[in-house]
Amino acid sequence: MLAYLVRRWSALLPTLFLASLLIFGIIRLSPGDPVRMKLGTEATPEEVSGERERLGLDRPLPLQYLVWLADLGRFDLGRSQVNNRPVTQLLAEYFPNTVRLSVTALLLALLIGVPLGCFAALHQGTRIDLLITGLNSLGLAVPQFWLGMLLIILFSVTLQWLPPSGIGDASRSPLLNLSYLVLPVVTIAVLNLSTLSRFVRSAMIDVLSADYIRTARAKGMRERVVVARHALRNALIPVVTVLGIQIGRLLGGALVTETVFAYPGIGRLVVMSILNRDYPVVQGALMLVVLIFLVTTILVDLSYAYLDPRVAPHRAD
Repeated sequence: MLAYLVRRWSALLPTLFLASLLIFGIIRLSPGDPVRMKLGTEATPEEVSGERERLGLDRPLPLQYLVWLADLGRFDLGRSQVNNRPVTQLLAEYFPNTVRLSVTALLLALLIGVPLGCFAALHQGTRIDLLITGLNSLGLAVPQFWLGMLLIILFSVTLQWLPPSGIGDASRSPLLNLSYLVLPVVTIAVLNLSTLSRFVRSAMIDVLSADYIRTARAKGMRERVVVARHALRNALIPVVTVLGIQIGRLLGGALVTETVFAYPGIGRLVVMSILNRDYPVVQGALMLVVLIFLVTTILVDLSYAYLDPRVAPHRAD
């Protein structure tokens, strides 16, 4: 196990290096001048030139990349070109909000999606199965931004039950700010529970037709034990892969949902930084997203060994 973890962690370095090269190149070659965005159209050429020199944007691109890579190796992500705050401070401020939103939405999706998928598989071909499958298809087809705006119009504007945006007052207890999480959590959970339910249904249908399931039933085991202990555990192996992708995507920033609800998370931070051409913030946030995806992949591989003892850690890669 330890040797496997060492190999996987050592493999992260080349991947992070390639990711840093792509992120830096794409952002720096994108149209727009961050200095003009910061100083405005009234700035003189002398002011623009001085600010460009102060930010180091007058240097050749390869030199800029090497300087940024060296700072990245020291865990120094630089400072925002808009408000001069350290990028690490901005990420530390916004990332917990994204974690709170993502974890809540994923727990809701698991609590609803997995039982729905199992129930649909156990009643394959019936009206209940068709109803659940139809609702899953609807949940996958509805765009998140449209669903978010629809929820705002219904519950915030029309009924005035829930706040339309924001995160609440940080000085209050987190429990008092839960109302701000309801709409964005539901918006994210609908897509994720539909995805999980479909994968659980498909995996359960395959597992329920396996020989060892028929053997367990022939031994007189109760159906609940057969489903929970034998079928569901093996059916979760392909589902865990999908769940890992969802976790990495959400922790990297639920970009659309956070933008619709003006939720101060990593996704909204990236959008605002792109609009302001705030290179250091965008680069730091995207590198964090890449790291989250890579770590999530390792955790998913380790979970295979728990769900299926036949999968040894040294073969998980």
